[in-house]
Amino acid sequence: MIKKLPALAFAVALSLNFVYAQRPQPQTSAPSTSAEPVKGATPSRTIVPESEVVTQHQVTIKGKSVPYKAVTGTLPVWDEDGKPIAGLFYTYYERTDIQNKESRPLVISFNGGPGSASVWMHIAYTGPVVLKIDDEGYPVQPYGYKDNPNSILDVADIVYIDPVNTGYSRSTSKDVPNSKFFGVRADIKYLAEWINTFVTRTNRWASPKYLIGESYGTTRVSGLALELQSNQWMYLNGVILVSPTELGIERSGPVELALRWPYYAATAWYHKALAADLQAKKLQDFLPEVEAFTMKELLPAIAMGSEISDQLRKDIAAKMARYSGISEKVILQNNLDISTNFFWKELLRDKGFTVGRLDSRYRGLDRSDAGDSPDYNAELTSWLHSFTPAINMYIRNELNYKTDLKYNMFGSVSPWDNTGNRTGENLRQAMAQNPYLHLMVQSGYYDGACDYFNAKYSMWQMDPGGKLKSRMSFKGYESGHMMYLRKDDLATGNADIRDFILKSLPAAGVPAKF
Repeated sequence: MIKKLPALAFAVALSLNFVYAQRPQPQTSAPSTSAEPVKGATPSRTIVPESEVVTQHQVTIKGKSVPYKAVTGTLPVWDEDGKPIAGLFYTYYERTDIQNKESRPLVISFNGGPGSASVWMHIAYTGPVVLKIDDEGYPVQPYGYKDNPNSILDVADIVYIDPVNTGYSRSTSKDVPNSKFFGVRADIKYLAEWINTFVTRTNRWASPKYLIGESYGTTRVSGLALELQSNQWMYLNGVILVSPTELGIERSGPVELALRWPYYAATAWYHKALAADLQAKKLQDFLPEVEAFTMKELLPAIAMGSEISDQLRKDIAAKMARYSGISEKVILQNNLDISTNFFWKELLRDKGFTVGRLDSRYRGLDRSDAGDSPDYNAELTSWLHSFTPAINMYIRNELNYKTDLKYNMFGSVSPWDNTGNRTGENLRQAMAQNPYLHLMVQSGYYDGACDYFNAKYSMWQMDPGGKLKSRMSFKGYESGHMMYLRKDDLATGNADIRDFILKSLPAAGVPAKF
């Protein structure tokens, strides 16, 4: 439901070669169904570092009506001299029937890439609308979106943020060096400053705060947890990592080679490439067996290198074959080292298909069955097929934000400076310093880019002494990188986030102490 809004013009800064958009104010009367353009807002390709459009809506979540306002616009990134060097596009959803915002949680949401917009979780997971796709996540026509009955908006307000060069976010000038934005540490620093501005503008300092990130967004929010705490003096109640990266935690050599195997087993099980006795098991009952083999047998065997006996090498290869659907002969030919690219090509080679990288439930068709890797990522092309029309339609038609800038699903952030990535340790340190701070990890079993067992390994290595274990949790889902595209996991994943938020909120007056 959208309300027709008046406009209020404000400052123009011609000396900086940008024009502020008109800033309409929300009305308090009952919302209407009109979706007329904001008066005076002229679409252009000029970057607008500060703009705001407010619309009024309602959605039914868990059978109850939830009224809310959507604030769509841009806020500046400031340099050391207080000059805007970029405008970050964001969408902020705030429930409007809440009397006390001080106790209302705020969820701050990022996606990854690092050059990816926050579109994915915005219109397919936690937000008030969700893509029109089939129950397993495949595109359908006509494209579009619908109300999300599983959104977490009933328990928390949400802001989705697009970093520079993603979505409609851009730097204000080509003269602004990319090093201000494009790197692990630079990304964390400027986004923390921006979050401070946003929280101040929206008067949310008293609210319990949560960060959620997907893929590279998990690197981002893990670093932000400490950066916000140390340099913005902003303390969190929770961090949610969706399909997490390695978080700067070293795992080369035998560890890297071995940790892939539970993911391979899950994928082979899904495609019915295993022996009948393994296929007869439920996935969640089968995977612990493979995990134990990985840590207790496979990892030590790979670490032995040429010192492994011929018989043990053969025995290990036989088990690897049993759990992965890759032949023992091929595994031995590759010295027990099956790369992910080769696995995606090899598993269904005899059937003429490849399997997807980010979600191995998806099958692809290559020009030739021969080769060591797939021609393309079968799942990503499918997702772009359904997401791109929907987000452009939704922002323009429903949220009433008008611009001729291209919405970058993926934007150039090259060269990206990966030095100094200690984000897993950053998150551990933030948790150690803040007794309120909890962590939840969500992973899809069929994600081959950020696989679920590596996510578990990161949790183990972040906290080798086990002192934070009671504040860490892991949730697995029978889907891929974007587990929420599967209808069942959309409901379950949001329920898990809702439960995590409610359980991590301390009772009134309970102090933050060990």
